[in-house]
Amino acid sequence: MSWQHPVPRITDEEKQARLAWLRQLLDAEGLAGMLLGPSESLRYFTGLVWHASERFLGALVTPTELYYIVPGFERSRLETLTHLPAEILEWQEEESSAALIARLLGNKGILALDDNMPLFFYHALAAELGAERLKNGGPIINRLRRIKSPAEIALIQYAMNLTLGIHKQAHTLLKPGIRASEVVEFIDRRHREVGAHGGSTFCIVSFGEATSLPHGANGDQTLAEDDVILVDTGTRIDGYHSDLTRTYKLKAGDSVFEDAWAIEREAQQAVFDAAKLGAACSSLDDAARSVLAKHSLGPDYKLPGLPHRAGHGLGLEIHEEPYIVRGNATPLEVGMCFSNEPMIVFPQKFGIRLEDHIYMTADGPRWFTPPSNGPTNPFVD
Repeated sequence: MSWQHPVPRITDEEKQARLAWLRQLLDAEGLAGMLLGPSESLRYFTGLVWHASERFLGALVTPTELYYIVPGFERSRLETLTHLPAEILEWQEEESSAALIARLLGNKGILALDDNMPLFFYHALAAELGAERLKNGGPIINRLRRIKSPAEIALIQYAMNLTLGIHKQAHTLLKPGIRASEVVEFIDRRHREVGAHGGSTFCIVSFGEATSLPHGANGDQTLAEDDVILVDTGTRIDGYHSDLTRTYKLKAGDSVFEDAWAIEREAQQAVFDAAKLGAACSSLDDAARSVLAKHSLGPDYKLPGLPHRAGHGLGLEIHEEPYIVRGNATPLEVGMCFSNEPMIVFPQKFGIRLEDHIYMTADGPRWFTPPSNGPTNPFVD
């Protein structure tokens, strides 16, 4: 489809630069190559988008070459798709794609594997090369992908802006008696109408007690006048995700909810304030839990309190490195992007998740979207 957005797509020049960085890391670690499966990493390095099946399709990156490994009958389709130019090597239905890769590598060298490689294909490669010649390539890939370029940050910012605008529109739509499914349909349709061709990548709309379930309840719900409302949704622009959650009520006056909402917002701000360059990711999670403990919530993962990590990285995948979680010593660097969502759950009552995302600059953290304004007025004008 033609590109209709004011923000530029990722260029072939940037993809070539990514490959160059990958090759430098392969050379530094003495690796024969990196095998990319049908994953978001394949898209990141080559621009090719492909969905996994029982037939392997991927790319082999060596210190000097790029090869596409393709089922013979899919070559014509691949040639119609966006991808960096490189030699296409076919394997036929009765042949082994793992054997083709083994022949390319010869009898020397260790092959790093995309950490999203299907397990069945790992076993096929181990049978051809020996498990001792296979290495987890995830740390190498993540080292590159978790640092976002200005072009990536611009795409995420644009996607976030679209989703924030649609959140505001959904807020005006909400009235007692509306069904959650109607809100989901509206949000998906509006994402499509603003040019996000895949619509909503996901949409959680929860009312009342269902808001205490972090990923929502099964079945449809109808909004009652005094229900807590949680809306969590996002889309993709050139593969890059938006992800934004708001929790609120339609009318003021519920002091229990409003007090809990204030604690949630305080915890979210504490995560932002802790996001210093060089700080360990775990320290941001610690900051959120310290706020909750001060208000006699938790501790740890106990409820009422925060039942999961305080945030996750975001880019071509909606959940990726760096994870804002206890035990993660990864230091924050310029270009890292991650969610800030220290949800508070009150079992069988309600939950509150305020989710905005942060990107790290040379001057410290910045919000992609302004944090929620209040428990009944969730958006900054």
